[in-house]
Amino acid sequence: STLPDKPIVITADDGRKSVYTYMWPIIRKYNVPVTLFIYPTSISNASYAMTWEQLKELQATGLFDIQGHTYWHPNFKQEKKRLSDVEYHKLMYAQFVSSKKIIDKKLGTNITLLAWPYGIYDDQLGQEASKAGYVMAFSIDARAADRSEKTMAQPRYMILEGQSMKTFAAIASGNK
Repeated sequence: STLPDKPIVITADDGRKSVYTYMWPIIRKYNVPVTLFIYPTSISNASYAMTWEQLKELQATGLFDIQGHTYWHPNFKQEKKRLSDVEYHKLMYAQFVSSKKIIDKKLGTNITLLAWPYGIYDDQLGQEASKAGYVMAFSIDARAADRSEKTMAQPRYMILEGQSMKTFAAIASGNK
């Protein structure tokens, strides 16, 4: 199938309860697909996060594609400074492989997409994520994607609560 001239992909990170409470009724009303990027340590644990049961319910609608956001949402820049090379490699492995295994097992999927925590990525991280089985990853580099982008560094815009509708309309229309 061919894409529209200006396709838009809607994503939401972290697996927050607000996706279930506020976003889901809107998605249902407009029948719009969404990709959720979650990190397993928060699901059914953190007070702000959805449960695995809620994620399964959203997944069953066919409108929510659930993908990876690492294991516990580390700041890779800070971790790289803090850890030895060996420890950093162990961290990367755990963040990519453990997260993928848990999500795949809990939701019966084979996740292949990753959103970088805080939008932080580099070539080394991209290579390790590829080795773990991710085929594409997303930053928050605040520009529209095109065919020239690196597969493991696809840009996204972060839409924040305080942004005006005018700003959002400019982003959505590609005039930002």
